Amino acid sequence: MYKILIPDDLSAAGLDLLKADPQMAVDVVKKMPRADLLARIGDYDALIVRSETKVDADVIDRGTRLRIVGRAGIGVDTIDVDAATRRGIIVMNTPQANTIATCEHTMTMMLAMARNVAQADASLRRGEWTRNKFMGVQLMGKTLGIIGFGRIGSQVAKRAQSFGMEVIAFDPYVSEETARINKVGLVDLDELLTRSDFITLHSSLNTSSRRLLDEAAIAKMKTGARIINVARGALVDADALYKALVDKKLAGAAIDVFEEEPPPANHPLFTLPNVVVTPHLGASTFEAQRDVSIQMAEQILDALHEREVRNAVNFPPIDPAALSVVRPYLVLAERLGTLQASLTEGRLARVEVEYRGSDVAPHVKPLTVALLRGLLVPTLDRERVNYVNAPIIASERGIAVSQALDISSSDYTNLVSCRVSAGEETHTIAGVLFNGVQPRIVQIDGFVIDAVPEGLMLVVSSHDVPGVIGHIGTLLGAHHVNIAEYRLGRTSPGDRALSVINLDSPIPDAAMKALRDLPEVIWVKQMTLS
Repeated sequence: MYKILIPDDLSAAGLDLLKADPQMAVDVVKKMPRADLLARIGDYDALIVRSETKVDADVIDRGTRLRIVGRAGIGVDTIDVDAATRRGIIVMNTPQANTIATCEHTMTMMLAMARNVAQADASLRRGEWTRNKFMGVQLMGKTLGIIGFGRIGSQVAKRAQSFGMEVIAFDPYVSEETARINKVGLVDLDELLTRSDFITLHSSLNTSSRRLLDEAAIAKMKTGARIINVARGALVDADALYKALVDKKLAGAAIDVFEEEPPPANHPLFTLPNVVVTPHLGASTFEAQRDVSIQMAEQILDALHEREVRNAVNFPPIDPAALSVVRPYLVLAERLGTLQASLTEGRLARVEVEYRGSDVAPHVKPLTVALLRGLLVPTLDRERVNYVNAPIIASERGIAVSQALDISSSDYTNLVSCRVSAGEETHTIAGVLFNGVQPRIVQIDGFVIDAVPEGLMLVVSSHDVPGVIGHIGTLLGAHHVNIAEYRLGRTSPGDRALSVINLDSPIPDAAMKALRDLPEVIWVKQMTLS
């Protein structure tokens, strides 16, 4: 039974999905005090939040069972993703579900600001009829600058273009080709600031984007320009914005989000007549709330049942459509890592992974993470090592990781090769899939071999002399250890040989000592691969 805690509002559509699963126990505790959250979070496998609940390092540390933190929405700035990653906790969001709602609210705010809708409404309700006081501006012919050209930004661009606006965008992660397809001019931030009549923000909040529009940035803007922020409050320096509006540097602002939410009732921006404000309504449509709830519920269920992980911000991305192809390679990569850990005795210093073939080419990152997990679990059994935190743990232990891709053909259609260095010791192991599903080890330290990497295994390095296989088999038989499969590779006749033996039961300590004492044996190691 998995336990899920939901301290924020979540649409009934998603709750019904979660509760319909007999393996899910769902607790909805709205407006949960922080002290209660800290006291109870250790009992739960998953936590689903909106923007109201802050999931900081203290919450993460006390969530000893936590496997997933789900943000029903886009922004994860209220979640300490770094702390979650170190603990191996998946952090996921729902970036697609509220795209249209947020886009439409952006257009609503832009139009309301341009035509003074909110101010005129309030005036008329007071019994006034002062039409000239609320003279607005048209959107047609104006330049809209979009900061952050992702899902929402690109949708805003399409709607703004339908109003006859010229659209330019700043986003260092967007290609010229993407901009061209969307008929948008890709510019640097300074050019966007100086050219735009309206500026709308749709970037994520991080250390580099915090207060992106500060006093210096606003000073570069056109006199009479207008700002729309339906993304994150901290993207704009509120004090600098207030000053620019008072000084008539800017003609107006439309603000849906605030650095502190809810903002204080005496917030300076609330006193200005040229500001339109709403209480974080970007995703507040019935359709968006329903879709966000359903999508988050489906993602949580899929992740807890280990079917797939989607929209995780700290998990290697895997295309769901390719999951059936990738999953066997993940198993292969993890077992290569476990085999490496079993063979290597020194302190791990470097991991070099090479991929060959078109099947593995699109999935290099998750495969490397899988290999690191297999490598680290046997030596760090007291820690929870998974696909989320394996790269962090490797980095914290000073293990240098590199990966290379060569899609040219080799002896095998698709090959994963891993070289691990520990001091003066180095081991290289390569593996493939037979029939696209069956993991095989095809090379260990220069020995060509065909071994099945699963279950109990014995690896024996020996001199290539007559009687080795017989001596090993006889010794194991004397200790009632049955051999399931025996594979052997050698460098050249009379030189060195390597045996990989699959077993039905563990080898007793006495048998291991006897194996090491055989004169033809150089070294022998026993291991378990899941």
